[in-house]
Amino acid sequence: MTVNSGVLSKVKSRFRRRIMRIGELAARTGTSKDTIRFYEKVGLVSGDRLANGYRDFGPGMVEWVRYIRTAQTLGFSLAEIGRHGAELSDVPDQAAALSALFAAKIQVVDDRMAELAAIRADLENRAGTGCPLRAAG
Repeated sequence: MTVNSGVLSKVKSRFRRRIMRIGELAARTGTSKDTIRFYEKVGLVSGDRLANGYRDFGPGMVEWVRYIRTAQTLGFSLAEIGRHGAELSDVPDQAAALSALFAAKIQVVDDRMAELAAIRADLENRAGTGCPLRAAG
């Protein structure tokens, strides 16, 4: 999975003044260095590589990594976050666009809850029968 590089370049160019190393970025976002490295590997985060191999991240990356973490807790996959981040960077009303994304995610959650309820009911019907894997009938 890779993410549209347009989002990263916008985040990087917006906040290029002050730079920080990966440890500071991890500490300021409550993540681990390994998480930051993983986000970089999949294209969600990008830092400037120095000749000594260190990564420099602009302060805008703090906000972006916090956004990634929040979106993950709300059930969005990293692929969705990258895709939506690219889409959201170009819309005039980000709040409305986010609300639309949330409404779509709520529908996905509701559909999944209905599927799980059906599976639960089927399991409950099969429990205690002679052969629970045989089709109920």
